[in-house]
Amino acid sequence: MTTTDLWQRLRRDHPRLLDAAGGAALVAVVAQGVSADQNNGHFFLPGLASVLLAAASTAAVFLHRRFPQAVVAATLACTMALGVLSTRLTVALAAPLLAALYLLAVRTDRSTALRASVVSAVLLAVTALAFGPGGPIGERLGVLAWALLPGALGDSVRNRRAHLAAIERRAERAERTREEEARRRVADERIRIARDLHDVVAHHIALANAQAGIAVHLMDRHPDRAREVLSHLTDATGAALQELRATVGLLRRAEEPAPLEPAPGLDRLPDLINAFEQAGLPVRLTVAGEQRPLSPGVDLTAFRIVQEALTNVAKHARGADAEVTLAYTGSRLALSVANGRAAGRPAPAALRQDGPGGFGLIGMRERAVAVGGRLSADRRPDGGFQVTADLPLRTGSRDTPAFADQEEKDLHR
Repeated sequence: MTTTDLWQRLRRDHPRLLDAAGGAALVAVVAQGVSADQNNGHFFLPGLASVLLAAASTAAVFLHRRFPQAVVAATLACTMALGVLSTRLTVALAAPLLAALYLLAVRTDRSTALRASVVSAVLLAVTALAFGPGGPIGERLGVLAWALLPGALGDSVRNRRAHLAAIERRAERAERTREEEARRRVADERIRIARDLHDVVAHHIALANAQAGIAVHLMDRHPDRAREVLSHLTDATGAALQELRATVGLLRRAEEPAPLEPAPGLDRLPDLINAFEQAGLPVRLTVAGEQRPLSPGVDLTAFRIVQEALTNVAKHARGADAEVTLAYTGSRLALSVANGRAAGRPAPAALRQDGPGGFGLIGMRERAVAVGGRLSADRRPDGGFQVTADLPLRTGSRDTPAFADQEEKDLHR
């Protein structure tokens, strides 16, 4: 531990101990000043008035924490009186005043310390000229330097402390900002992982549930077809476990390798539709316009929206068919998933796309907005339900709504 660190620790943890040590040193200096003859260097027994003035001046310094300006005034008055009673106004006699000026400069602003230093210097100079012994005027005006030096030193110390405090505040603020950013990123990652888990689990569990229902229905009359459906059920649950393992793998330790399987996109749409058809949901795919490559984020978003929308149809509109439409126009992709009214069910049944407490529509909207697109979901006139998404072909393109809104904000700054 360095001397500076030790001093800072003592000043922070034991201020009263430092006051006691400084007071003892001040008493010793003032006692020497009132009992020494400056003309011949001998010591003598000081008068009662000098002792009382020295004691009062020294004791006043201990109140500097609560009354720094009053302490300066009291020590200045005592020092001037000692200058009148003594043969010469010395630094030892003015030690309490110099300490008070230093502490005032440390604890207050620069203008207050400067005014106190100038007033003290002028009054001490007048006292030395009026009551001091004869001699060169420059020597008698040396008290000016005594009074101005502590204020300058205290101002320097105060500025240094303020600078160090500002550095500490900036460091603390930067640390808080880093912690807040880390918490925000963790929250975002948790939301993303939760959304992926919902997409994967809801899709495959809905398929498995539908296939299991079909198998139970066919078990007595058509055992061969029931066996075939059960084989597809095995494939669906195996795929669910595989995707679930890959998604939960995001929470792995840092030293574990990342999964190498690419994220799904619209190229896997035929497999997705085939899985739903095996579960008893007829799906018709329509592609309009020239197919164009999508950025990875948009490709994954489009696939997940179709997957979630078809999953909701399979769960909440059994007996209905579904139609998936992909329309490529310019730099946009218009995507829709629509289903007719479920046979034998009232119209409102198809409206509850998520069911009580579901998060499917919320997740789809979040995914669409994240890549700069929009998503809407509403019932159809025939009682079915339709999910429509408008996505850019590439994230960050100049005609995406998010980019356009940001550009308009920048133009108005």
